[in-house]
Amino acid sequence: MPEINYKELNNHIKDANQNGFSQVYLIHGEELLYKTAFEELLNSLLPASLSGSSLLSESLNYDAIEGVNENIFDAVERANTFSFMPGRKVIAFTDSNIFYSKDSHASLLEKAKESYEKKDMKKASKFFTSIMSLLGLSFDDVDKTNRSKSLKIDVAESDDSWIDAIIAYCLNNNIRVLESIDSASFFLKAIDKGFPEGNHLIVTALLVDKRLVLYKALKEKGVIIDCQVPKGDSKNEKIVRENIIRERMNEILTKSGKTIDNDAYSAMYEKTGFDLRALLNNLEKLINFTDKNKITVEDVESVLKRTKQDPIYALTNAVSGRNITDSLFYLDSLLYAGIHPLQALAAIINQIRKIIYIKGFTKSSYSKAWEASFSYPRFVSVTKPALDKYEEELSNHIESWDGFLSDEQHAQINSDKKKKTAKKKSKPGTDLLIAKNSKSPYPLWELFKKSEYFSMDELLFAFECLRNADMHLKSSGQNPKTVLENIILNICRQ
Repeated sequence: MPEINYKELNNHIKDANQNGFSQVYLIHGEELLYKTAFEELLNSLLPASLSGSSLLSESLNYDAIEGVNENIFDAVERANTFSFMPGRKVIAFTDSNIFYSKDSHASLLEKAKESYEKKDMKKASKFFTSIMSLLGLSFDDVDKTNRSKSLKIDVAESDDSWIDAIIAYCLNNNIRVLESIDSASFFLKAIDKGFPEGNHLIVTALLVDKRLVLYKALKEKGVIIDCQVPKGDSKNEKIVRENIIRERMNEILTKSGKTIDNDAYSAMYEKTGFDLRALLNNLEKLINFTDKNKITVEDVESVLKRTKQDPIYALTNAVSGRNITDSLFYLDSLLYAGIHPLQALAAIINQIRKIIYIKGFTKSSYSKAWEASFSYPRFVSVTKPALDKYEEELSNHIESWDGFLSDEQHAQINSDKKKKTAKKKSKPGTDLLIAKNSKSPYPLWELFKKSEYFSMDELLFAFECLRNADMHLKSSGQNPKTVLENIILNICRQ
């Protein structure tokens, strides 16, 4: 059976009304989209006129079960039980984590942080404990001393106080980490066996790992409705998000008989970002607020507050572009959203370090591999291969230096003591390498272009300022915002 995009759901429903619905559905992706698709599918399977109730939750033919792994046994049992009432029976296994894998932990951590920032601690704790269950961790394993290793995060360069807040919420509310059980194989057998005719199981999930055997089996035996929205910053991904917003907005505006001008739309998006639920809720507010047929910028400014949470790279991009106005704006926005001042400083330090590294490359024997006028294709074909070679040579040098220093240290220890204390040599770190640690050449090209805004002397001065700022933030009583604003002025002033 098919895997379809949520836009194809209406056509699927029309076809299913003629030829029959699948016994098993998986709906996953962006929360508002998958919940909307779920409601459309549910209303098609159990129309209110057939269920005998205008509220599906009151129908004896419908049952919703929380989607934690241990509940799948109950969900399957109910899906195998005949209804007391005539007609179809639907079991919903909602917000399921059965399609998570260990490789999902980074995405789940991001979702936990997003929920924390939206002050939804219940959801944040659910994502966080799902990570712990997947990785077999206890609360001791994720305390401050262990979480860098257990959660695979760099606590030195980021503020992890939000993790402490989630852990405290879990402990205060007696939220336990569920034991990892093999519910997937049980569900796999149930899908293969099938359910009684007229019974349907709908699974919803925010995140899925498409590589799982369970996912592939459901794709073969059932129907998967994909509601995912691309999160990247490429032009095509932004266009997809823009189209989704426009589609949903037009549905609401058409029903209200109102329109919105382009400037008002831009102003509204700037205040919310791509938070589909918040954006559409704000549109409803604007529709109810204005008596006019067209929503304007003035309406937006009168009604809405800025809730968009800017990514930290918006700040680092502005700083590396030496844009004082944007840098101060994003700093203020991030601090207001609750980011720790040391996290903002660490991000700026990391960006300046990368630009210094690029300057080193452009002053090396590979200097002819880069010119400020290079287009992106030229960068990919000429600069990127040279940068890869440069980093390979640098890695070899680091390994050689590391070995030399280790030999010197061991030479100072007497032979007997050396035998007892000698340790296995660790592999040299690769945090310095920007090409190896970059998923795409495009951000590198952007950073190379921005490196042209700085001389090496200006970068070294900036790094000294950052070092002093780090000392002030950790040891003085100065206002952190003032310290960071001074850093931005020192770096961006030309």
